[in-house]
Amino acid sequence: MAQDRKHRVAVVGLGYVGLPLAVALAKHHAVVGFDADPARVAELKQGVDRTLEIDAAALKATTMQVSDDAASMKGCDVFIVAVPTPVDHLNLPDLGALRSACRTVGEQMAKGAIVCFESTVYPGVTEAICGPDLEAYSRLTCGQDFFVGYSPERINPGDREHTVDRITKVVSGQTPEVAATLGRLYGAVTTGGVFLAKDIRTAEAAKVIENAQRDINIAFVNEIAVIFQKIGISVYDVLDAAATKWNFLGFKPGLVGGHCIGVDPYYLAFRAQELGHQPEVILAGRRINDRMGHFVAERIADFLALHKRNGPPGRILVLGLTFKEDVPDLRNSRVIDIIKTLRTRGHVVDVHDPMADSTEAKLHYGVTLKPSIDGAKGYACVIGAVGHADYLKLDGKALAALLEPNGLVADVKGMWRKVALPTGLQRWQL
Repeated sequence: MAQDRKHRVAVVGLGYVGLPLAVALAKHHAVVGFDADPARVAELKQGVDRTLEIDAAALKATTMQVSDDAASMKGCDVFIVAVPTPVDHLNLPDLGALRSACRTVGEQMAKGAIVCFESTVYPGVTEAICGPDLEAYSRLTCGQDFFVGYSPERINPGDREHTVDRITKVVSGQTPEVAATLGRLYGAVTTGGVFLAKDIRTAEAAKVIENAQRDINIAFVNEIAVIFQKIGISVYDVLDAAATKWNFLGFKPGLVGGHCIGVDPYYLAFRAQELGHQPEVILAGRRINDRMGHFVAERIADFLALHKRNGPPGRILVLGLTFKEDVPDLRNSRVIDIIKTLRTRGHVVDVHDPMADSTEAKLHYGVTLKPSIDGAKGYACVIGAVGHADYLKLDGKALAALLEPNGLVADVKGMWRKVALPTGLQRWQL
């Protein structure tokens, strides 16, 4: 294909991944952004992106056509699928949204189409599952009438440095020609360049180990945090000292949630177990990180019980519910583990988060968010669970105003380590 050929591109799924990509591609090609959720499409048409990845001005300026009508994708020659791939209640891969997208695309595409997947999967899914699904719904032959490719998403919610137009894009295709076409397509939108992977399974594998590696590194730091709690020292103080060594890796302890790091390792583990291999390190990391919220809550509850000398459990204010700082994304947030555990210990727990949507918090977690902490007071403990910018601004006086005399500041994220607390307040941190 000619290098300067203009494509008609359909991006399927307009979330954290698909929307920024669709906006970037629309600067070079005719783009249809499709999402099956009419409410999502409606808000985008009004210039509102609840994920906060694209601002209103960029949405207004884009030439992308946004639609919840699958027929709007007819005539597209490149389809990019960027739908969620979560795990179920047993931590097994849930390919429901991906396979539904294959049906939607298959019913609309024509001969000569290229279908590229960005959703995280285990090696083999694109060719062994998506390809046959596309064949079934299009009545075309994969590798002859249409072709598949894989280019793993690398969107980091809230990250304004590593955006889709700056990162290196890994690209793979069913044939060298398809890989080259996708390489040119992606190469036009990013200054970070393109890396052509050996084949599709290699690209799938690269994606799944990127987040598994981070998960394991964080698990190590979480485990030593548990150990150092028992010793009576702060893991943050230890990390400060260890970081002076030139090759020490700067991972921090905390709650590992979200749609990537807390999920992707299970995809690799599932495939390994299918092949008869028991993945010890990967699943050990997952166990440690999945227990961290419960551990934090138990330590805080024990601290309060000790200092209250068997008095009644006090009221607790948890600051932050989203899975990471300064994003509205509530998916797979492990803060809920802290909340549930404290409630089982008899505490009344209030929750505040300026970034989170109150309706989603109630729907997904049964949590009623406090609309504001202005005037809030009398808490036995304030827990800094998520390092939102608003919480980083809290000083000792502001924290004291929220607490009863001798109250506890529990700093999960280490965000108030340098904050001087008024006399009488207590401090707990990892």
